[in-house]
Amino acid sequence: SPQEFNVTAYGATALAIVTLEAFPGMCINTFIVCVLCIAWVKKKILNSCEKILLLLGCSRFCYLCISWVYYFLSIIYRNYIHVHPTLQLILSFQSFFNYSNLWVSACLCGFYCIKIANFRNRFFFYLKVKIDRIVPWLLLGSMLSAFTIVIIAFNIAENMHNESHNISCLGNFWEASVKMDKYLFPIYFLMGFEYAAPFLAVIFSALFLLSSLWRHKCKMQTNSMNSLSMDAHIKAMKSILSFFVMYSMNFVCLVLTIIYANKNEYTIMFLISMYLCAFPGVHSLILIFSNPKLEKTLLKILSCVKCK
Repeated sequence: SPQEFNVTAYGATALAIVTLEAFPGMCINTFIVCVLCIAWVKKKILNSCEKILLLLGCSRFCYLCISWVYYFLSIIYRNYIHVHPTLQLILSFQSFFNYSNLWVSACLCGFYCIKIANFRNRFFFYLKVKIDRIVPWLLLGSMLSAFTIVIIAFNIAENMHNESHNISCLGNFWEASVKMDKYLFPIYFLMGFEYAAPFLAVIFSALFLLSSLWRHKCKMQTNSMNSLSMDAHIKAMKSILSFFVMYSMNFVCLVLTIIYANKNEYTIMFLISMYLCAFPGVHSLILIFSNPKLEKTLLKILSCVKCK
């Protein structure tokens, strides 16, 4: 039918674009992971920023892999992916790595803020001194938070599937639709929390760093130390602003997904899919060029490739 042809056309186009976005994104995050792992082997230790970037690169690589597998199966093997519980498992893994990506990104924003911002506050000073010990616990908490939310959502989806199957066997489809509605709110609430909480962390980090930058600018003297501090503020501010812009778009995508999930709006869902697959690669590229070690290694590799 024309509608089926339309859906297939959108699916094939989405798969092609997701492939063009996912594989470069995987390469970019693989580069980050490889450089940091080599440095880890050489130095036997990683600093706090490198630990965050390593975990972020791993989570984004896994997210892009699973996202591509999901789109590939949903287009090429559509009848097999909807067999229970294949779809639930794939979406659970995809959600876990997506939420991990968001939480670890928020940790990186908080790390930049605490390391670079200057406030005459005892608690803030305590965080600045202890941040290297706090980072591993923040990363562990981020992974546990993502895992917990995914497990709860998976259990809700299982209950929804079992209940809909039982009601459908009885032939009462109106009751099935009513029963399904009661499960949508907790699922959307959990999704909203996992997007909103890291987003708020990024907002507060940006505000604190902007406030520190303004205070520093007002008190700045024309010596080299102050200039270096100003440069550090500005570099961190650029990184956090890039987080803020992309997190804002992520949040908009969540709202649009909730609105159009059951309305067969293929164009909107297609655009959302494009952005969600582009985000991990584009932002990781920004992080590479904001990190001197990663940028130097990348430019060295590119110069060697260019010479050949």
